[in-house]
Amino acid sequence: MRTLAIIVTLLSCGIVPALAADPRPNIILLLSDDQDWNGLSVRMHPDIPESRSDFFETPNLEKFAAQGMRFSNGYAPAPVCSPTRISLQTGMTPARLGWTKAAPAETGHKLTEGDNRKAIRDEEVTFAELLRRSGYATAHFGKWHLGGSGPEKHGYDVSDGDTGNRDADAHKDPNPVDIFGMTDRAKTFMEKNVKAGKPFYLQMSYHALHVPENANRSSLAKFEAKTPGKLHHDPARAAIAYDLDTGVGKLLATIAALGLEKNTYVIYMGDNGGGGGGGKGGKGTSQGLRGGKGGLWEGGIRVPFIVRGPGVAPGSWCHQPVVGYDFFPTFCRWAGVKEKLPALLDGGDLSPLLAGGIQPVVRRDSALLFHFPHYQGDSPVSSLRDGDLKFVFYYENGTRMLFDLAKDPSERNNLVDSRKEDAARLEAKLRARLQEAGAKLPVASTSYKPGEEPPTRKGGGKGGKGGKKGA
Repeated sequence: MRTLAIIVTLLSCGIVPALAADPRPNIILLLSDDQDWNGLSVRMHPDIPESRSDFFETPNLEKFAAQGMRFSNGYAPAPVCSPTRISLQTGMTPARLGWTKAAPAETGHKLTEGDNRKAIRDEEVTFAELLRRSGYATAHFGKWHLGGSGPEKHGYDVSDGDTGNRDADAHKDPNPVDIFGMTDRAKTFMEKNVKAGKPFYLQMSYHALHVPENANRSSLAKFEAKTPGKLHHDPARAAIAYDLDTGVGKLLATIAALGLEKNTYVIYMGDNGGGGGGGKGGKGTSQGLRGGKGGLWEGGIRVPFIVRGPGVAPGSWCHQPVVGYDFFPTFCRWAGVKEKLPALLDGGDLSPLLAGGIQPVVRRDSALLFHFPHYQGDSPVSSLRDGDLKFVFYYENGTRMLFDLAKDPSERNNLVDSRKEDAARLEAKLRARLQEAGAKLPVASTSYKPGEEPPTRKGGGKGGKGGKKGA
């Protein structure tokens, strides 16, 4: 009654008391592009020295990792860009979505690539839509690469529009690939919603490490003068990674200055592995892991994956397999979304792991499905990770592989002959998962001419619509 009397008195004097801020947490997703699992200067596995770069420098992400939880088995949903991005937004595997490649299909090979679409559909529900309807402000800055009229058609209040790979090309020193411009727009968005007492979701889809030649001149000079490492040695990529780290540091400083650290989850992950040419038989570019972008070796799909936020112990580790499509139910849980979630979600809630739990994520199926029925440095392939075991099937020649990733993360020891029962079980499960998802499979080409197979190439472009450069 006393509180009510005070409010009535204030109103009678023309003074309107400020409404209490919504206590729900803010959520910020930082998504890098083409970054190796070991592409940071901080380890992604406590026992694997090669899980950090010996050349790149990312001091702000080192500090950030020490403040939160590192996932040593964190995965992008796909080994290329836009399939990962649609999977993050919808919480479904690229196989279920029928969107598994960013670049145009290659022809002239033994197989015809599986069908693949290029734009998000109006009827597909994104977590941004659910968060916005539950009272969150939402923003997407940077690379969208999904077509469908852009982020604001799919749950975002503000965005940079229907952007793709090429939209950052014009941004050079002192704003390489718009890293710092994105930071400024994010700061404005956060300040606005702090004043309004409104929780927010912010996605920073950085273009880096694309267009490394746009790195700041001072950054490039720094790494041109540095002794190359054994794992990494490209000064331009090191420079753009350093600029990205600087941008992340500025964003984290803004979060601190606004007093948001205690009530804000911040997630950092890559959209796919680095390098290129999926690494059909070689080491690829990641070395600590085999293969790279465009293939389903670990180097193409395992990525930096770090979370900081309320209830997350600083300096902690989690070794359970997690994947980007787990964000959908996790974000909805954090935001207290009351709506029923889509029935076909493949992801599971990460909250128990972030609170220190050790049990696997509860999903429709706990195993992680990866499907790349395409040519892009490798041939069409699908894989399934179930616990520590990973089964791989190549469609062109029927090659089967089985790896124990806990003992052999570099995938050097094929166990398919020594563990035949496990291989058969996981192959059957992989085929069942693909069938249940309605996955598009490669088929024999009717125009294939032996000896005339073209070299593989990389491609992709704005909004997943095709173009000249890699996705």
